[in-house]
Amino acid sequence: MVLQRGEDGVIRGGGLTDVRGQSTALPAMGLATDPEVVVVGAGPAGLTAAYELSKRGVAATVLEADEVVGGISRTVERDGWRFDIGGHRFFTKVPEVEAIWWEILNDEEFLLRPRMSRIFYDGKYYDYPLRALNALRGLGIFESCLCAMSYLWARVHPPSNMGSFEGWTASRFGRRLYRTFFKTYTEKVWGVPASELKADWAAQRIKDLSLFKAIAASLMPWRKQVEVTSLIAEFHYPKYGPGMMWERARDLVESRGIKVQMSAALTAVHRGPLGAHSVSYVDASSGATYEIPASHVVSSMPLGALIAAMEPQAPEWILGCAAKLKYRDFLTVALVVPDEDGFPDNWIYVHSPKVRVGRIQNFGAWSPYMVKDGKTCLGLEYFVFEADDLWSASDDSLVELGISELAQIGLVKPGRVESGYVVRIPKAYPVYDENYRSAIESIRGWLEAEVPNVYPVGRNGMHRYNNQDHSMLTAMLAVENILGAHHDLWAVNVDSAYHEERPEGSTSSMHQGASGRDAPFIASRAVTGTRAGA
Repeated sequence: MVLQRGEDGVIRGGGLTDVRGQSTALPAMGLATDPEVVVVGAGPAGLTAAYELSKRGVAATVLEADEVVGGISRTVERDGWRFDIGGHRFFTKVPEVEAIWWEILNDEEFLLRPRMSRIFYDGKYYDYPLRALNALRGLGIFESCLCAMSYLWARVHPPSNMGSFEGWTASRFGRRLYRTFFKTYTEKVWGVPASELKADWAAQRIKDLSLFKAIAASLMPWRKQVEVTSLIAEFHYPKYGPGMMWERARDLVESRGIKVQMSAALTAVHRGPLGAHSVSYVDASSGATYEIPASHVVSSMPLGALIAAMEPQAPEWILGCAAKLKYRDFLTVALVVPDEDGFPDNWIYVHSPKVRVGRIQNFGAWSPYMVKDGKTCLGLEYFVFEADDLWSASDDSLVELGISELAQIGLVKPGRVESGYVVRIPKAYPVYDENYRSAIESIRGWLEAEVPNVYPVGRNGMHRYNNQDHSMLTAMLAVENILGAHHDLWAVNVDSAYHEERPEGSTSSMHQGASGRDAPFIASRAVTGTRAGA
């Protein structure tokens, strides 16, 4: 693609380039405007791409199918209450990403918040990340001895399934502690047995040490510690939730001339011999369909949907690969309670198998600006598939379920709940099944060969379980590629180290992608009543 700067100083696509490097005019389509970059999606990846393009004077249009920006990083507002979808801490190992955050929001708009989370199990609370003595004290002497023996047994007789989440975790903590602190919650999140989750995920979610290494370190402080690491103890957070960041980013790019078209669902990416040359979208308010020329397409829409939108249609085998990409969906039941009925944690992991809730946020602990004076709001998180009974249940019945489960685990008495709201988020978590890697590789190869000016970015765009900052990084590199760089976006690494752990004195590089994390690998199987592995 040839980028040309016009007399107004704006860079616009001037045509496609053939294999000999000769400029070739775009096909005549009767479109009135010059081709420009089209960004699909106004979440962290899409708006980061738009923001970077705007700083460079590149003309672009953002198409967002929803009525609000931010994607899963949005802030949902109901009757003056604000809800964060999943909890979004602003910390990163990538300084270039952090710089963008501070360009968009100022010091007064960020809060510095302490990181506090615990595990609820069997009526007790345990620090998370796990602290050895705290965990053993909560378990009691007898159970601690059983856990110690279980750990020693695992060291002498390691689990045979070390490639699974279950085997990896049991080998470092023993099976009893694995069942107590890891199994139930993990299976709630992904809807399948932990024995079918790949071990790659464990190192990013669990501090990579055994419980008894931590005990040794605490009992023998005189021993030289070769590897000194620190965990994230605090983080920044926008006063009004993460959506504040992306609403401001939208305003900034619009002030620089980039169009952000809301309720605009992409329906087709039109391609020719040299790549994509235009896109079509439908305006939800009018029902009208529009086609606009595109020099490049930066897409954060679900990767499978992007493939399905190709016109002419992608080959059947590529469509088959796209159809294999699955997602775990998510809903929050937000319950308003008096402030004294809250808790100091940002969130609590619920490891009790007696209730379906997986995690409970306290939005007042994230920011007092999210709640109202004297009140707080607790967000009960349920991990579901769209075909599940919870997803299709009425809001009233979900609120009643949330109230009863808060009472069941002893957090809040039913009469203390003043009101409730339900927020549903489809395609929140990309699922890694046994065909995932081969499907992605096939799709990637086809895109690079047939539409090299289309750049998948972000969590859903690349079908990778990225953090917010990792999604932003892929968008930043995509913009650099549009301007002539040659980054392999798919090579942006995910950490094999715990994602909140940072060696003392370590540095990071934008192009290392040091803050990413992988997602669990789920072996496909038939599961009655769910879509797991389908």
